[in-house]
Amino acid sequence: MATILQPFLFSWKEIDEASDLDRLRLVLGTLPDESLVSFLEERRGRGRDDYPIRPIWNAVIAGIVFQHPSAAGLLRELRRNGELRELCGFNPFGGEKSAPSDDAMERFLKLIVEHSEMLTDMFHQLVDELKKELPDLGMKTAVDSKAIPSFGNPVRDEEKLAEPDGRRDTDADWGKKTYKGSRKDGTNWEKVVKWFGYKLHLLVDSVYELPLAFAVDVASSSDMKNLTPLVEDLEEHHKQVHDDCIECSADKGYDSAENNTALYDDHGIKPVIDTRELWKTKKNDTLFPERYDVFCYDETGKVYCSCPSERRGEDELRELAFVGFEKDRSTLKFRCPASAFGFECPGRAECEKLSPVGVGDFGRVIRVPLVLDRRIFTPIARPTDKWQKAYDRRTSVERVNSRIDQVLGFEHHNIRGKAKMKARVTLALVVMLAMALGRIRAGQSNKMRSLTAPIARAA
Repeated sequence: MATILQPFLFSWKEIDEASDLDRLRLVLGTLPDESLVSFLEERRGRGRDDYPIRPIWNAVIAGIVFQHPSAAGLLRELRRNGELRELCGFNPFGGEKSAPSDDAMERFLKLIVEHSEMLTDMFHQLVDELKKELPDLGMKTAVDSKAIPSFGNPVRDEEKLAEPDGRRDTDADWGKKTYKGSRKDGTNWEKVVKWFGYKLHLLVDSVYELPLAFAVDVASSSDMKNLTPLVEDLEEHHKQVHDDCIECSADKGYDSAENNTALYDDHGIKPVIDTRELWKTKKNDTLFPERYDVFCYDETGKVYCSCPSERRGEDELRELAFVGFEKDRSTLKFRCPASAFGFECPGRAECEKLSPVGVGDFGRVIRVPLVLDRRIFTPIARPTDKWQKAYDRRTSVERVNSRIDQVLGFEHHNIRGKAKMKARVTLALVVMLAMALGRIRAGQSNKMRSLTAPIARAA
């Protein structure tokens, strides 16, 4: 090895480690964990206290902040890194022996899983604290699910269930997601993803990209049936956040009349959910079948008219201009395209005679009640830029899911069992919220989404 004659004044390794420790300090200083650690200390009582509760708890948080995929990897780092041991609260003079043993860490993690409801309480406390810092938190939301494969193997022989071997996961099951799209050349593609494990159902703020409510279930659990429970959970634990919510966007996996109705009628939240292609034998449907008329609509929520003087075919339908939503009537207003866009229509006079009400200078206007088809007609009309912009915000939950995978350790993990999975997911989301809250309080709101950016130190 070539000898370095002039050593550098500063070590980049020391700077990087200091930055990492600053991130851990920020999280530890923000977590509302006093109730949990006090409860665990009281539970231990006068028993052996070789490894105190608080340092071990801090070490568990460090494992998430520093992306350790296993407890064994975390313990190796604790035994190697004296600064980390000291920051967590272990005896700085005890050397690597002051770090907890493998058995002690395993027992503590089991204790955390046993009392995971206290982790959920911490999650709710952090959401409330963030609401104080961000008054508009929760106004615009998005929902999606995330596949989390189990580290365990599926059970193939039912007779062996009575003899658990620690390698199999008896709680998990199989899930499947189908992705479809179109290529540039117009051809369609389809991709089917299967996994054995669990599914995280997540409701996030689509502007700040922070989780507001969540649920962990088996992989086969339905996306569609989990939307309303997430909103109800938000209403139960964070009434102000729920009451401020004005929209909720989701992909077509949540498309149903029941979801749209529940969101708007029961919670006052405007649904922005993409529609599935369920009409296999028709392109459009008559808007007012009870009377002779010229209007129809398609599955994307567009409303059309056909000229009564020519009775043109379906390919020559003209799309009506959307005027607005009437909240007091729960109706969408559409206007005659000829009067809205200023072109000549040979059947306009005949069409206006069909109107059950008078027609003024504004041209013929029709009102489409939401109850006509709750799956298709929503308060934010689908064929508008406003709906598209709201739907585009749905990608925020995908970015949150990506951080959960790549930064919070769910891309590579060794978790088996639903109880452990729920506890580990809750811990990850708690760290995400604590990091965001800590950055806001430190004057770094522009980095609230980041879990890895260095903490800026005061000059």
